[in-house]
Amino acid sequence: MGSRPPSPPLGPKGYFSAPFERFVRDDDIDQRPSAFTLLDTFETYFDSRVDLLQRKLQKHSDRLKMKAEETFKIKDLSGDLLAENLEREIKNLKLKVSTRMATLSASWQSAKVVRTREKVSFFFGVMSLLVSALLFGIAPQWVHIAYSVQGLYLLPLRAYRYKKRAWHYFLFDLCYYVTILNFIYIWLLPSSPALFVACYCLSHGSLASAVITWRNSLVFHDQDKVTSLFVHIYAPFTFTVIRHFYPNAETRFPALRELEYLHPLRALLLSAGIYVVWQFLYWKFLLVDRRAKIQSGQRLTSFSWLLNDKRGMIGRALASIPPAYRELTFMGGQLIYAILTELPAIFVFYRSSFWSASFLIFIFAVSVWNGGGFYIEVFGRKFERELEALRKELAESTARSSGSSTPTTISSGPSETDLTSMVSASKQPAPASDISEDSPTSLDPLNLDYKKDS
Repeated sequence: MGSRPPSPPLGPKGYFSAPFERFVRDDDIDQRPSAFTLLDTFETYFDSRVDLLQRKLQKHSDRLKMKAEETFKIKDLSGDLLAENLEREIKNLKLKVSTRMATLSASWQSAKVVRTREKVSFFFGVMSLLVSALLFGIAPQWVHIAYSVQGLYLLPLRAYRYKKRAWHYFLFDLCYYVTILNFIYIWLLPSSPALFVACYCLSHGSLASAVITWRNSLVFHDQDKVTSLFVHIYAPFTFTVIRHFYPNAETRFPALRELEYLHPLRALLLSAGIYVVWQFLYWKFLLVDRRAKIQSGQRLTSFSWLLNDKRGMIGRALASIPPAYRELTFMGGQLIYAILTELPAIFVFYRSSFWSASFLIFIFAVSVWNGGGFYIEVFGRKFERELEALRKELAESTARSSGSSTPTTISSGPSETDLTSMVSASKQPAPASDISEDSPTSLDPLNLDYKKDS
């Protein structure tokens, strides 16, 4: 095979230059010297232009792809952030629900004991009222026995609870002192005219008037209130029965043979003497021997409670007296109060069974009225507080949901049906422990009965 011939020289009409010689086959150069000139020119021109266009399109496509990837990456990140926030909200909700359930479970366990105790108190209070009414109509000679049996149950229970709560200094009040004297007369000294006169006058005086003065209330489910009412109303009820309705009372209580009528001065001196003995013991054992504990606030007494009660008339009056004379003024005021409240018993009740019974009905009606006020006012205020707390909780929940959600989330807060059902659920009777004597609001005048046992 011969060597490749040299390229043809450039003539006046122009020929292919050396770079295009690669497209020419050696065996065709001499035979077809002009057959590929235009075809190769178009192929070379458009091939380069197409290649350049492809590179530009590829570069633009890569740029768009990068933008798309960045866009989708941001969207994925937003979706992940939203999912993370949602998961966190769900965890917080689960934790809140779990904590709430644990709290409710503990409250339920403790409330079961409280409800059982209050059911017992309710049963005891209602049955006591029924049995007392039946005994008064059928067998009045059993009333003093019912008085003693109930006292043996209620008073030791109160002493235990007050000691447990450091309220036991209230057990030194006059009402417990008179109750003990009543039991001593009924079972140990029924033939003592002096003791009978003192018990009768003090029971119809200081004890009975305390139902009105200290707003004792007939609240059957609250054993503390039932005990206070028992202490203050059952003593005058028992001595009214002994004086006017007990058959052949002189046989069981011989002191009545000498007491057809009460001598006013003698009755007042006897009851005042008994009162002075109690007041001296109260002053010595509490206001002197235990003054440090009372002043430090470790113990409460009727005097310290009344002194700190700025809303009451007695508290305001005591606050206006110089500290050095407050105790003496208080004790003197109590003596005057005791004497004044005994006057109707001496001049009216002892002589008339009608007025004596009317007085009992009146003070019992006051206790029933106070009990109705307790149920309506205390439960009403409690429900209002619970409803307000529910509204705040719903508002906070709605605000959290609105703040953590995006426009694409469906979180519009509780519906009207849910709100109605939750409010309806809140109207269920509140746990009895919130209004029993265990309540931390026991210093509220409507909830505290031990301060009324004066």
